[in-house]
This record gives sequence, structure tokens and C-alpha cells, in this order.
Amino acid sequence: MNRTLAISDIHGELEKFERLLEKISYDPSEDQLILLGDYIDRGPQSMAVVDKVMKLEAEGAIALKGNHDDMMEKAFEDESQIKRWLRNGGMQTLESYDYTVPDAETEDLDSLITKMTPLTETEEVERHLSFFRNLDHYHETEDYIFVHGGVHPTMPLPSTDPNVLMWIREEFHYDYNGKKKVIFGHTPTNTFQDGFEVYFGDNNIIGIDGGCVFGGQLNALELPSGKVYFVE
Repeated sequence: MNRTLAISDIHGELEKFERLLEKISYDPSEDQLILLGDYIDRGPQSMAVVDKVMKLEAEGAIALKGNHDDMMEKAFEDESQIKRWLRNGGMQTLESYDYTVPDAETEDLDSLITKMTPLTETEEVERHLSFFRNLDHYHETEDYIFVHGGVHPTMPLPSTDPNVLMWIREEFHYDYNGKKKVIFGHTPTNTFQDGFEVYFGDNNIIGIDGGCVFGGQLNALELPSGKVYFVE
């Protein structure tokens, strides 16, 4: 492979995702694409994004699991997890799968959940949840670690709780000092700096979540060159 290309936190923004793939001239026969999770929630086309990711994976891309993908999976498995998911953009995801969603502007969240519980899996949802269940939580190479949230600074990677890999923030951001560069999403890069550009930390971490669903940008990091592409 000539290039490794990492993208994270698409959040249902299919149009931006497709424009970015075109901008980087992605060629599955020449490039290794690594997607760091959070394909769904908040944006308008979550279902279509997951279909796109599944197609890309079938062509050779590596897809990892993000915390939002995991929240959707758990919401369909356990009614007690529905509220957490809906609070974090699950309503928009359900709409993309053609569920009838009550008006969130006129009712409180508890009333909405009562109306929607239990969540019933459609054929499309079942297919996508099966895809989520089989996703890895990290990908490691000789020089890099790719992960959604980050890695624990002191725990061996293979034995780290997957929830840590999807959800960790500050402890990783400020205490990691490993030899391998960690490429991560999950935390929008304007948390570390002014603007949504790719964040190159001094401690061998590179944040690529450009907050595209929050009015930022969708970033792609090319390795080993360190070149950055983005769309707004």
C-alpha cells in the first residue's frame, strides 16, 4: 500500500464523507483506509453512512468501532440504554432508518422513550448491528495505533477494556507517552486548539475528529507523510 488514510467521526454526514473520499483520490487497490468509528448519530444519513462503510470494508478498508456505534448496539439489546443513546443523537439515526420518531420539541425525553420502547429491529438495523458487533476496537501497526477514543497510558493494549478504548479522553490526552503514534477521534480537535484542524500533540498523539457534525470539518490524515485533507 502506498498510503494509509485515516478518517473518524463521520456522524451521518454522507455527503461530506463522499466528497472527502473523492478529494483524497482514495484507491482501495493502492491505499489502506482506516475508519476510526462513530459512523452514526446527529447527522442526517446515518444508515447510508453505515452502508457505505460496509462497502468500503468489503473492498479492503479497516473499520473500527466508536462509542456511538456501541451505544446504538446496546440500545437495541437493553431498554435501560435507550435514553443514553437518544440523548446523544440517536433520534436522528432512527429517522434515517425510517422509524417514526415523536416530536422532540413538544415532549420530554422520558415521554419519547416510553413511546419508543422497546426498540424493534428492522432488517436493515439487524444487518448493521451485526456489522457493529464484529468491529475491532483498535488497529496496530509497526509505527501506529489507530483507535476511536484513545489508549490507557499504563495498560497493555490487548487487555484494555474496550469501553476505555472508545470513551477515554483526558487521561490519554495528557498522560500518554508511548513510542507509537496514536491516531484517534472521539474528541473534536477544537478541544486542544483554536479550530478543527488535525491536532498534532507533543506526546505522540494525533487527533483527527474535526467536529464535522458541529459545524467543523471532516478530516483525513495521510500517513506516513502527515498530509491533511478536509472538507467543510
